[in-house]
Amino acid sequence: MKKIIVMEKLSHTQIEKFIEFGYVKIENAFSRDIADSCRSILWETIQMDPDKPETWTQPVVWVGELGHEPFVKAVNTTLLTNAYRQLAGDNWLPRMTMGSFPIRFPSNDISNDTGWHVDASFPGDSPDNYLDWKININSRGRALLMLFLFSNVSEQDAPTRIKEGSHLDVAKLIASRGEEGLAFMQLAENLDKIPERKEVTATGNAGTVYLCHPFLVHAAQQHRGKTPRFMAQPPLLSKNDFNIDQPDEMACPIEKAIMRGIKRSNTATSKH
Repeated sequence: MKKIIVMEKLSHTQIEKFIEFGYVKIENAFSRDIADSCRSILWETIQMDPDKPETWTQPVVWVGELGHEPFVKAVNTTLLTNAYRQLAGDNWLPRMTMGSFPIRFPSNDISNDTGWHVDASFPGDSPDNYLDWKININSRGRALLMLFLFSNVSEQDAPTRIKEGSHLDVAKLIASRGEEGLAFMQLAENLDKIPERKEVTATGNAGTVYLCHPFLVHAAQQHRGKTPRFMAQPPLLSKNDFNIDQPDEMACPIEKAIMRGIKRSNTATSKH
């Protein structure tokens, strides 16, 4: 019988790709049994029937934070906690819940949440309004955007769209705003100013996790398949603002990516 070798840490190549492209795909980050258990809990939570498509009446149903044991296990596997440490250093907080869950269903209707954006990470002028939440150059409040697949996700099953390398462009875009940063909608309305980037999709089998830089531009899309897509997109929260004013060799990969984006901006500016 062929022995399956389970990776316990990210490779040097994976970390370099994270810095350059803004994400790393980790297959088998948690077991299929855990994925099945999580999916069962979510079906019960939304009170729909997996065997009765007539009950799937909306293109997307959102579920908030859940702290059931399978979700806690999924987000805290040895592989993932090692990866958090490799990407963020010690600047991250353990998660004891999972959320939020945009559960997408096959539908001819298009939901109103499919625009390109960067997830905000700290409250703005109106803390109760997420559209006023902000993103700043030190990524206050957030270490990673994480995409957890609890069902198999093909190209037809509304995989999250990702613009490779766009986190570097966002760093340039918000650098001049310093600690104040930009509000969610302010940044979203300025994303047409960044260069065109290759678009990829977050496909994979249940148990796959995408760890993404907090500045990565991404978007949802319509479900054109037959099987509902179950996914969570929780943030990995940070303890402190990230430090981009330090020697490169002292920085974690999240910081290195921001510094690389700003450096490219400065280099481009100096040529004109």
